[in-house]
Amino acid sequence: MEISNESPAKKPKRLTSIVWNHFERVKNVDICYAVCVHCKKKLSGSSNSGTTHLRNHLIRCLKRSNYDVSQLLAAKRKKKEGALVVPNVGYEEGQRKEEIITPINFKFEQEQKRDETMNLGAISLGSAKFDQERSRLDLARMIMLHGYPLDMVEHVGFKIFVKNLQPMFEIMSNGAIEQDCMAIYGKEKEKVYKTLHGLHGRISLAVDMWASPENAVYLCLTANYVDEEWKLQKKILNFVTLDISHNDDILSETIIKCVMDWDVDRMLFSMTFDDFFTNDDVVFKIKDWLSQNKPLLKNGQLFDARCAAHVLKSIALDSVEALHDVTHKVRESIRYVKSSQATQGKFNEISQQLGINNHKCLFTDCTTQWNSTYLMLDTALEYKAVFSVLQEHDVGYTMALLEREWEWASAVTGYLKLFVEVMTVFSGNKYPTANIYFPEICDVNVQLIEWCKSPDDFVSSLALKMKSKFDNYWSKCNLALAIAAILDPRFKMKLIEYYYPQIYGSDAPDYIKEVSSSIKELFNEYSMCSSSLDQDSRPGSNLPSTSNGTRDGLRGFDKFLNETSQGQSITSDLDKYLEEPVFPRNYDFDILNWWKVHTPRYPILSMMARDVLGIPLSTLGPDLVFSLGGRVLDHHRSSLNPDIREALISGQDWLRMESEVVFVLYQKPTDLRAIQLCPYLSKTSVHGW
Repeated sequence: MEISNESPAKKPKRLTSIVWNHFERVKNVDICYAVCVHCKKKLSGSSNSGTTHLRNHLIRCLKRSNYDVSQLLAAKRKKKEGALVVPNVGYEEGQRKEEIITPINFKFEQEQKRDETMNLGAISLGSAKFDQERSRLDLARMIMLHGYPLDMVEHVGFKIFVKNLQPMFEIMSNGAIEQDCMAIYGKEKEKVYKTLHGLHGRISLAVDMWASPENAVYLCLTANYVDEEWKLQKKILNFVTLDISHNDDILSETIIKCVMDWDVDRMLFSMTFDDFFTNDDVVFKIKDWLSQNKPLLKNGQLFDARCAAHVLKSIALDSVEALHDVTHKVRESIRYVKSSQATQGKFNEISQQLGINNHKCLFTDCTTQWNSTYLMLDTALEYKAVFSVLQEHDVGYTMALLEREWEWASAVTGYLKLFVEVMTVFSGNKYPTANIYFPEICDVNVQLIEWCKSPDDFVSSLALKMKSKFDNYWSKCNLALAIAAILDPRFKMKLIEYYYPQIYGSDAPDYIKEVSSSIKELFNEYSMCSSSLDQDSRPGSNLPSTSNGTRDGLRGFDKFLNETSQGQSITSDLDKYLEEPVFPRNYDFDILNWWKVHTPRYPILSMMARDVLGIPLSTLGPDLVFSLGGRVLDHHRSSLNPDIREALISGQDWLRMESEVVFVLYQKPTDLRAIQLCPYLSKTSVHGW
């Protein structure tokens, strides 16, 4: 029925029920209505109708789903007048004794039980029950995943938040949460172990050294591999605390012990070491130990890899250090220009007179970020002529650079520009497969050769120093870099044939032949490994049965046919790949997906590609490639005992991928079954209602 001419009821009867705080009583002729202030729905508001139907509506009202109806009803039962009193915990020191809260219990009438189910989006929480055990583990996982301090459970603010959120939750001590973290670490470690030993391919280890503000030293081992879905994965296996007096023997023994604990010695393809391992004795001892159990592929030539980002960063820092005095002058010159508005105005006026309409602003660098120093020098060089004129017109400007110093700054800025661009490629790739490094490293090699030819003694001597450090890296890693590039269908041997003449000159054919022979040798080793591993599953490998006692004179022929057929297919696999045209080069190319699709066409070569492309040829993250410092553990983690420290750091790494899955499913779940798909969320995880 259409309701019109509504007006507030005059002189209404005193409304004693608290539900009237959410309704407005209006009268139309002789009929009274109760209008919900949240959703504007009209219900009967006569005195004979009571308030039960109004309470039922409040429970179901979607416009006010965040308001706790139980508090309204509980307050009415207690017959308290005025503002509602909601039990909570205060921050005052004197209220700490009230931190243990007894939840308010309430009951609805029998006919209301069907309405007790509350909805959060499309998730029904009516059957959810609070689970102390589940909540405690969720808290431990949260601390581990986000790197929160363990003692946060003892913080007053955290206790207040939890008690007001779920009074039934019993907050544990620091020691108890530590035990929970260790338990989670143990379970997650079993999962990682099973994952590694379920791989069809090999793994490569990255070995990095960490430090702490207290000068402690740590060893971190990270497994890198391409999984069965052809996705590049990496997982921290160990984070070991070393004695400050450790030596090469201790380092090699520690790494070997970690490998043995994970039982992955026969699965290793390579190990990548950071710039801490300048002494080859550690690597030699590890290789010697591994080769006693199983010969290394390609006689271990691919085993010892070095971090490309570490090498280029070290070379870049050498450049910055060599130009230290000139950089200081540039920095002080910029500070002088920006020291007053008058000087800045004079500088801008000269710039306009010289026709320099550059929109870049002068700035001083952040001395802890070497790419910032490059940007400062690059910008200053564009105002070189302005600085020269300013020197002639301003007697207060005393830090002017000589022409020779500007030339040095220009040369070094050119070096740094290349290094910044290459490092950006390395660090900007979320999944840096090994094939991306060869062209970038070759560009650096070619440029270093040219820089060494400079007639300027300062420039050439600096270039020779950088080239010496680079050559040491190149001698260890050029073969792995080249093979990874060949396994990129956009390049194959063509990229080797393009760069090697620029690097080796007339000797290039010999080096190209060496690379070609090496990849064939490696392929042959994979062919033999594939034959021995898959013999039982290959067609024809299971010879006809003679269980009935009859003689089979052609069993030898079956074996001969199997062996010769394998040899024919193996020979054609690599050759077929190299003979086919290169794949068109584009920026959206996914090399792992390409090999996944082409695995049936290249069954053995794809096995080799999986292992080679998984080599971590660079281990520095985006936060470290341009930093003057190294990997430093924060004070909180460094103050823990070694076992829990390793558990928290490794566990955080393992849980990170799971948390991404949980976040996606939990963003907009359709029902509780979506939450049950998550590894550590269940119905009991959504509690507290």
